[in-house]
Amino acid sequence: MNNLRRLDLNLLLTLDVLLAEHNVTRAAQRLNLSQPSVSVHLAKLREIFADPLLLPGPRGMRPTARAEELREPLRQALNALEHAVAPASPFNPAEAKHTWRIAAADYSEASILLPALPGLRTAAPNTRLAVLNLAPARIARQAEQGEIDLAFHTSAGSPQGLRRRVLFSERYVLVSRADHPSLKQKPTLAQFCELDHAIVSADGGGFYGVTDEALQDLQRKVVLSVPHFLFLKSVLENTNLVAMLPARLVKGSKTLQVLEPPLDLPNFEMAMLWHERTHRDPAHQWLREYIANSIEADQRIG
Repeated sequence: MNNLRRLDLNLLLTLDVLLAEHNVTRAAQRLNLSQPSVSVHLAKLREIFADPLLLPGPRGMRPTARAEELREPLRQALNALEHAVAPASPFNPAEAKHTWRIAAADYSEASILLPALPGLRTAAPNTRLAVLNLAPARIARQAEQGEIDLAFHTSAGSPQGLRRRVLFSERYVLVSRADHPSLKQKPTLAQFCELDHAIVSADGGGFYGVTDEALQDLQRKVVLSVPHFLFLKSVLENTNLVAMLPARLVKGSKTLQVLEPPLDLPNFEMAMLWHERTHRDPAHQWLREYIANSIEADQRIG
């Protein structure tokens, strides 16, 4: 460790070239230094290693046994250092073998990942995708420790300290089965409150949400609470329950009826989140751009 403190990179570079050339003049030319400067470097190296390193010979200089021991480890160390400080290589999705790890709830899986997946498999066929359950309280720590590459969450509830890109703004619609007996047209607010409602409660067991906040003094009948949007879609297809769902979740459905609700609800933004540690990584940048572009393409088609 004491020797390391006395060394600098220039000395190591000089030693590497001297061990290759066995000649101070040629080493100076390769290093673009004067011959006296290389001689000064060699003197410092001899002091540090307590060895002459290079001795005069009939055809230039010949390395000592200690110098021969240093040759290969020094070359490997300099190669590793050069690789470490080299500019990042451009990302080639066609040849990449990354495993992406993304935290998402079932709504994000359906509205963000599902539209992106076919094209992702075509563009980066040798990569893998691991979708993890979204745990909002753990997103920041998981991203910081490299356990996830991306997370999808509402902008309003996103943890602080993460990079963020808004993907789209989402609105709520009233959803029921296609032949619901009480919903032949858009209901009045009073009729809406009399329907049997189901709700998604991410924390489990809740019977109150943004719709109830918007109703203020009125009260609707919430009779079912479930943890997942996709299960709720199946419930609606097979019962007379209704629900307020994000519009993207039921876009193009042939089994569900979609109506405008008789009250105004605030839209919410869906965001893509990632940590600063991966912000400039070429592979990570490519994945973020690909997902954002797939969302834009899906919106144009829709």
